[in-house]
Amino acid sequence: MKLICISDTHNKHKQIPIPDGDVLIHAGDITEGGTKREVVDFLEWFSAQPHEHKIFIAGNHDFFFEKYNEEEIQKIIPENVNYLKESGINLNGIKFWGSPVTPGDGTWAFNQKQTQEIDSHWEQIPEDTQVLISHTPPYKIKDVLNNGKHIGCASLLKTIQNREIEFHIFGHVHDSYGITTVAGTKFINASCLDNKYRSLHPPLALDIN
Repeated sequence: MKLICISDTHNKHKQIPIPDGDVLIHAGDITEGGTKREVVDFLEWFSAQPHEHKIFIAGNHDFFFEKYNEEEIQKIIPENVNYLKESGINLNGIKFWGSPVTPGDGTWAFNQKQTQEIDSHWEQIPEDTQVLISHTPPYKIKDVLNNGKHIGCASLLKTIQNREIEFHIFGHVHDSYGITTVAGTKFINASCLDNKYRSLHPPLALDIN
């Protein structure tokens, strides 16, 4: 199964050349302002992609998914698109889990302080998850800003260390695009835009059996 990973398109999704694959995954920040209009525009584009399966999560810019209730959200999600929010899906025997949470002070959508409150989100990740999709990176893994500051989540890293997750797909930190492997887990920062919001980073492809 080929996974095509993108993130942080911020309304520039139509500028991204999407390669063929089986599962198209977006790891959050589909919008810039988090409005319903932006979300609908993205979903129309996303649902029209030819990939058999399409999965996305929200990011810290995607206020629509935090402000509206689940019923209102589901009304605009196309039938062929899977929206994950502290939830999972099994595709051809591969177990995916998605969460929009990022560390923060509440200024942005789905912000949580790095306390026991954020721990409780990561504890929900099932032990047998194979592909984790979060908006935030884990601490000190593909999470460094261009000023050298690490802004990933330490609590998330600790949780991953207690799981046998094969792939962790995320975005949020535009400066740290790319793939690295640590302790048997492949970490994928799939941010499509650089820190000046230019569409410079191509989608990343992975194979999972």
